[in-house]
Amino acid sequence: MKFLQFVPILFLLSVIAHAAPKEWPAKIRFGLIPFEGSGANVKERFAPMFDYLSQKLGVPVVYSTASDYAGIITAMEHGHIDFAYLGPKSYVEAAKKADARVLVKEVNINGYSGYHGLIITRSDSGINSIKDAQGRTFAFTGPNSTSGYLVPNIRFYRSKPPIIPSRFFKQIKFSGHHKSSILSVKNRSIDVAATNDVDLEKMIKRGIIKKGEMKILWKSDIIPGAVIAARRKLPSSMKMSFKKAMLNLPYKVKKILGNGGFTDVKDSEYDIIRYMISLKKKLSRKK
Repeated sequence: MKFLQFVPILFLLSVIAHAAPKEWPAKIRFGLIPFEGSGANVKERFAPMFDYLSQKLGVPVVYSTASDYAGIITAMEHGHIDFAYLGPKSYVEAAKKADARVLVKEVNINGYSGYHGLIITRSDSGINSIKDAQGRTFAFTGPNSTSGYLVPNIRFYRSKPPIIPSRFFKQIKFSGHHKSSILSVKNRSIDVAATNDVDLEKMIKRGIIKKGEMKILWKSDIIPGAVIAARRKLPSSMKMSFKKAMLNLPYKVKKILGNGGFTDVKDSEYDIIRYMISLKKKLSRKK
């Protein structure tokens, strides 16, 4: 995993006016789970947020991405990143393995936190239900994805009779991120995929997917939203200052991020995810 140095010009001009406390690290190392591609797209979307944080905290931002969710969790576990943008399941795993502490949760443009898992296919696939998908190809996002793995697996195991994905589908693939899953269905390289309404709607709005091109075979109950979490051993003053800055993101930063900013959160809100992880383990042992 490589860290990408991001030191905004405005930060350099404001260092003297916003000097960080001496006990803080010399830089913030921020980790991003894989989503909607990588590289320039990530920098374009998050650069204004890093710029804003650098000015507010007086500490330059260094960000990193990984090819999978586990990479970010491992990096935090070994102290290679300080803060991370995480999905619900990856946060729960990071809290357990890396002693991560949730600071804020993401809200949508309407100020609402949460989203829904989906199982989708092309509208012209001839598949009208999950039952119809037997013997077809299926894509999960990754083992640490909430809507792309955990939630659909719970749905499968609760079917009557229970669906064992490895036996039910002709082939199973892990796409790496939601955009790849959706495009795989669009391009007919995969028949059915697990994703979520937020990522599907973004791709429709950007014209990557046409409205009506995808058929929703199943929609989950509400899932708690993505979070930003911190390493527990960071100075408390740094975590509190970071949280305050995130709760007061300027409108122009939210607009580029494509969300409604972030709001306060309690770790207990993700107990439902812990329950689903535990349930999946129990159900898996019964296969």
